[in-house]
Amino acid sequence: MREAILILTEIVNIFHDQLLHISNALGLNMSDKELHLWVFGVLGILSFFIVHHFFKVLAKHSITAISFIYTFTVLVVIVFAVEIQQKITGRGNMEFQDAVMGLWGFIIFFIGYLIIKLVFRMVRRLFKRPGRRH
Repeated sequence: MREAILILTEIVNIFHDQLLHISNALGLNMSDKELHLWVFGVLGILSFFIVHHFFKVLAKHSITAISFIYTFTVLVVIVFAVEIQQKITGRGNMEFQDAVMGLWGFIIFFIGYLIIKLVFRMVRRLFKRPGRRH
């Protein structure tokens, strides 16, 4: 995991330096804070439009899917925060496999939830009185 973080860090640093260079070449001379404002502002709003469209389409079919995506995204952040915390404090090993296994735990439990939900729906349909819509 350390290697993956170092590679990502290097990519971000190269991108950061290039943007600062372009900013200076255009005479904008942006500070690091101004650069962050623009990069994350643009990246954030573009991501929002894509996610918003995707979720609107998905909402017509399944709120559960939206809840899963949101929860999974939050868990990715938490899992990597825990792994980084383990590296900083020296309590435990910072390993990519640990992060993956943590996320698999959620996926396995979520599949169990879906199975239980499916069984309840099937039982409800089995005992539904004829002529009732709900």
